[in-house]
Formats: sequence, structure tokens, C-alpha cells
Amino acid sequence: MPVAATQPAIVLNDASRLSATPVFRYWSADASNEAAFLARLRAELRDAAGQRRPVAVGAARHSMGAQSLPRDGTAISMRGARLDIDRAARTCRVHAGTRWSSVIRRLDTEGLSPLVMQSNNDFGVGATLCVNAHGWPTPHGPFGSTVVAFRIMLADGTVVECSPTRNADLFRLAIGGYGLIGIVLDVEVRLAANAMLQPLQEVMPADAFAPRFIAMANDPTVGMIYGRMNVSRADMFTEALLVSYRAAPAPRNGLPPVAQGGMMVQVARSIYRAQIGSEAAKRRRWLAEKRLVPALGTGMATRNRLMNEPAASLAGRDPRRTDILHEYFLPAPRFGDFLAGCRTLIPPAKAEFLNVTLRHVLRDNLSLLAYARSDCIAAVLSFSQEMSAEGEADMVRLTQALTDMVLGLGGSFYLPYRRHARPDQFARAYPRADEFRHAKRTHDPHLLFRNALWDSYLGT
Repeated sequence: MPVAATQPAIVLNDASRLSATPVFRYWSADASNEAAFLARLRAELRDAAGQRRPVAVGAARHSMGAQSLPRDGTAISMRGARLDIDRAARTCRVHAGTRWSSVIRRLDTEGLSPLVMQSNNDFGVGATLCVNAHGWPTPHGPFGSTVVAFRIMLADGTVVECSPTRNADLFRLAIGGYGLIGIVLDVEVRLAANAMLQPLQEVMPADAFAPRFIAMANDPTVGMIYGRMNVSRADMFTEALLVSYRAAPAPRNGLPPVAQGGMMVQVARSIYRAQIGSEAAKRRRWLAEKRLVPALGTGMATRNRLMNEPAASLAGRDPRRTDILHEYFLPAPRFGDFLAGCRTLIPPAKAEFLNVTLRHVLRDNLSLLAYARSDCIAAVLSFSQEMSAEGEADMVRLTQALTDMVLGLGGSFYLPYRRHARPDQFARAYPRADEFRHAKRTHDPHLLFRNALWDSYLGT
């Protein structure tokens, strides 16, 4: 039930633990009874509109810059578990609040798998659509390229079905629209067959990575692919690891049921967290990554097993620090320049650089706020930051310097993370932002759906 206005202020946060935001009301939306669910949503929207309060919807709130939080407004968390499979079409219709862990468990029993999702399973399906996440299956664009249709509730309570041919303008706006267009209710997505996959691991000089990576990503026998590089300050980005997965024969008794990493993930977490404050530990971790990858849980596995790991599996537990992600998208011909820029900019920073994961993303021809405006290499950088004013100032400086460098190479950056990019950097990375802004005002003239992303970059 809604929290009464007379109660103490409600403060919500996100995965960064740096986005404490007061909200007027918080509601966890249970969609098990659809008629009651839709009626309650409409009532919440009418109440918020009447009081001129913003509304924002989230799921697990893994974004790191209050993109799912409405200051002094109504915050809604989506929950749901409905999943209807169409085996003939190889699609499924999923409630927006359903977590990918539930989707994978159900699909696994049918021999099916998500075609594209991000690399962890604890996000909501609707949230994946709203940030237009990508993953490591290849060759694919972002999640939106696999969406057949979705239903969305607009600011006036109207429920609209959207697809590439029906309400196509809303389809393009809501995918990658960060919940600013309406409340996504359910999503129909394309699926892949689950399969046993065998990894091939290659170690090479970092400057040789990009051409080899692109060739493997476009090899029709490769189904999933990622890369990593060494991150110690003294020899950063001098060596690369490329792991590609190809189909392997299934066991005689069939594919094993999906599971998570268990003890091996705990071992990997210990090695990963030991890097903070220790350059020697970073070098040891890289040695383990190169030589012990199969032993650490990335050997032969099903497609579903590879996708079925929560983001929390490597999370830190030090209350004085927080893990912060950056993600940059680079044209492959400029990837070597990106590495050179990172070698200059990252080592002097106070933040501890823990990891880079490299993925392949095809051009996004769909979303107005597209981050992949050409086929690209996505670089996800993971840092451990002090939870202090000094730590935050250091991260702002580093983020803006890296963003300037990436934009100069014709690349872009991802929006679900800390909002440290300057407005001029946002405008360069997202040249259709004005078009998005004007379209939102058409569909939501009273600006009911707002969050920190809108307030920082789009609401001016």
C-alpha cells in the first residue's frame, strides 16, 4: 500500500549507494492480478499528476545515477513472474518486473534461452528494455533489436501495444528511453535454442586484439564472445584475453539443468576483491585469468548457465567503498587509440581500476538515444571508489577525461551509470536527444515521468 505522507521521509538508493534520494511515496507493484495492478497504476498516476509529483519506475535499481528515482515523487518497483512461451514463433511474453533469473529457469526447462540480455541475471526485463542493454551473444545489437512488441501505460493511463509496425514512434522512444515515456508492462522477445558451448581461449598483445575480436565476433560458428585485459598500473592494457564460445555436442543424458557458479564464483570473487590497493594482486589475478579460466567456472557450459550469474557475485562488502562502472563504445579502427588514452588517464586516478570486459555490439538503428551508432567494441570498466567527497571528485575528473577522449575517437558512452558527463558531452554522444526531448513532451506534456537523467540532461 502507499506510504502515508505523514510518515517520515522515504529515502531510496541505487546500486552505487551514492544516490540517496527522498521520495514522497514508494510502491512495490505486484502484477499477479492484472486488473487490480492496472487500476492501481492508473490511480498512482492520477494522484501524482494532481500533486505535480514525478513518477519513476525501477526493478532491481542497478543503475548508478538515480535514473530510476524521482526526487520527491512516486517511486514504483515492478514485480512479476508471468512468462508465456510461443514455441512455434520462438518468442515469449514476459511481465516487465520479471527478473532474468526467473526467465532463464523457465526457458531452460523448454530448451530455450534469451537471445540477448545483459551479462547478469538479477535485472528486470522491463528495465533491460528501458536501458536497451546489450550482452555477449554475437553478432547482435542491443536488446531492443530482439523485441517483437511490448505494452506500455502512458501518462494518461492509456495502455498501448507497440511494435516496429504498430505505434512505431513509441516503440523507438521507449526502447532505451529510461522510463521517460511510460510504464512498460510486458515485453515479447525473441529466443534462441539453449546449447552446450565450448570456449576457445586466446592470449595476445593488446594492440592485436581489435581485429581478431571483430573477426571472431562475425564468425558464424561463434555464439558468444568476450575479451579482458590486464589492469595493473605499470603494464595496463598490454595483454589481452579473447574467449569465444562455439557449439559442442550435448551430453548423452541431455543438457544439464541451469545453475549458478557456486564455490568457483566465491574463489573468483576473493581474487577479484584482493586487487583493491594491491598492484601485485592485480598481476596475480591476470595470471589466474589467463591460465585458470576453466577452473574458475568458464569452461564448457550451456548458454543459459553462462548468462545465469547475478551482478552481486563479485560485489564488494566494504562500507567505505563502492563499485562504479563506466561503459564506452568504440569503432574498432580506433580501439588502439582508446587503449593508449586509458593508459594515460587511468593510472594517475585515485580510484582502483579492477577490470575491463570487452563485448561486441552491432549498430542500433532503432532507439533515439542509441549508444551504438555503428558496429562497435563495448568496453565495460569497473572501478572501486572511496565513498567520500574526495573519491567522488576524483571519479568526476576521470569520467570527464575518459569521455572527452572517447568522443574524440568517434565513440560514445552509456547512460545507466553515474551522471558525471558534462551536458556538452551528453549532447555530442546523443545527437538525437532534442528529438527525444520534443517527442516526450508530446506524449507526456505535463512531464509526469521524470528521473535524475531527465533532470540532468534532457529537461532543459
